[in-house]
Amino acid sequence: MNEHESADRTRPVEYDHVDVSVLVVGAGAAGARTAIELADRGVEDVLVLGKRGHGDAHTTWARGGINGALGTHDPEDSPAIHAADTLNEGHFLNDPGKVETMTEQMPDRLRELDEWGMAYSRTEDGEIDQRFFGAQSFRRTAFAGDHTGESLLNTLVEQAQKRDVPYRENVMITKLVSDGEAAYGAVGFDMDTGEFVLFNAGTVVLAAGGYAAIYDRHTSRDDENNGDGPALAYDAGASLMDMEFVQFHPTGMAVDEDDPEWAPWSGRLVTEAVRGEGGRLFNADGERFMERYSPDQMELDARDVVARAIGKEVTEGRGTDNGGVYLDISHRDADFIRDRLPRMYERFADLGVDMAEAPVEVAPTAHYGMGGVAVDDGGETDVDGLFAIGETMAGVHGANRLGGNSLAETVAFGVAAGERIAERVDGPGAVPDALVDSLVEPHLADLTATANRDGAHNVESVLADLRACMWTHTGILRDEASLRTGLDALADLRERASDLTVGPVTSESFELAVDLGFSLTAAETVLRGALERDESRGAHYRTDHPEADSDWIRNIHFESADLGGIHSYTEPVGTPSEAVRAALDEGHELDYHQLE
Repeated sequence: MNEHESADRTRPVEYDHVDVSVLVVGAGAAGARTAIELADRGVEDVLVLGKRGHGDAHTTWARGGINGALGTHDPEDSPAIHAADTLNEGHFLNDPGKVETMTEQMPDRLRELDEWGMAYSRTEDGEIDQRFFGAQSFRRTAFAGDHTGESLLNTLVEQAQKRDVPYRENVMITKLVSDGEAAYGAVGFDMDTGEFVLFNAGTVVLAAGGYAAIYDRHTSRDDENNGDGPALAYDAGASLMDMEFVQFHPTGMAVDEDDPEWAPWSGRLVTEAVRGEGGRLFNADGERFMERYSPDQMELDARDVVARAIGKEVTEGRGTDNGGVYLDISHRDADFIRDRLPRMYERFADLGVDMAEAPVEVAPTAHYGMGGVAVDDGGETDVDGLFAIGETMAGVHGANRLGGNSLAETVAFGVAAGERIAERVDGPGAVPDALVDSLVEPHLADLTATANRDGAHNVESVLADLRACMWTHTGILRDEASLRTGLDALADLRERASDLTVGPVTSESFELAVDLGFSLTAAETVLRGALERDESRGAHYRTDHPEADSDWIRNIHFESADLGGIHSYTEPVGTPSEAVRAALDEGHELDYHQLE
């Protein structure tokens, strides 16, 4: 610490106080649906915080669809079969109770969204249309073209506004106020004014996204999914679970990194809906290579299977010049593509590629963290009054997420958490004076000292090196030696992160410096979980332990050790209900060739 920093820490830091009964951190679908549920149950003193402008959340980037056993095309589908598919895709590391909480709710949630005016795509009879998604036994994925997340969030924001739910935008939370046993609120700053704020809250709900952006190639915007939610909860005393399971979506954009027009799109999602509508994968030799890897389910096998297949094609020299393969839907009619995949068609058309005439290049990209904060069936952590939902929570997806379940999880657990909180909400919180003195004001002094600091390292460079480290050492293929090298590299990155050049509180570099701290926590738990799990299961593939091990049907938890560092332990997975066990025994499975 230099003399300037010491002087900053001796001066009192000014901050605003906001009292609220329920503080919702995150303004995407999970946060919005929680707020709606609370409002409908008579809880008025709620505040939703967003890091960006109103309605600008990562939910809008979820394009392909949202799952629910409506049976529009396949009436034999059911919530139990949906749960069975989810457990199969998760390689049975999912929490069965949470899975069934989601699948049982979803038909009603989809109809509710319809009543609220969501712009679903429709069948000729006017019903909510549903499409095939990978590894699903039936057509279960409801959709709005290829802009489902955007339409979903617009619908939820409109409903929240009708209920006069208070919202504050451009606020970043940097720390939760907790003694490790209970949460009392949160500390953050206004990103426009630089003002620090203490939120005294009776209940805190983390709906702040996941951690896929700790990887070099990822589908998130760089200022999202940096591990904020899991890291905040971990720091507050909650445990994290299954962090080693990161989903690499098979089809991110593969581009020429030296082309200024294309480079910003590297890794961005090419929705699974392209394959769900019949898109086919070809290597550079013109082979439809999924015939070798999955002759029955083809391009619609599980995401981990397709991603590894693409990775192998590229590694063995059958990839494109940009390190990918080709995704081709040009055999479909142009009007069909424009109707069913309008955003994808427009994106590539703007870049000079007509999807109705030519294939696009794709490669695996980090997309979703199946792990996150350990919670109960109502979304509550083991810290009293602290909830985590949406991608911030763990338990629903197990070792690999079923496409279309991410949006389903947000609305289902928004309702579940809202129900639980409404039963016991008891007015605004009050941060104990002892925590103000020992936690709040020292943290604000640290933030003040971080701003306008002249250090030896650039924030963007350290973040870029962290992402490269994670991609290299704990990507699609992993082994012990590489994981240990990654942990050593992470220690060096932590040291560099303690000596950064940072601008004022309102600057991008200050935001990124805070993000970097969150990302380091997420990265370490991913690396440690991947090292400890010496088997291959779902999205976690160890080349030195390529087989699944039945002794590893356990979840790895991480919590902060009393003397510092990270402590891990494992717990067994629960048992599905009788109905879901019966659905598993029935062996439902998608036959891709129904699409041909």
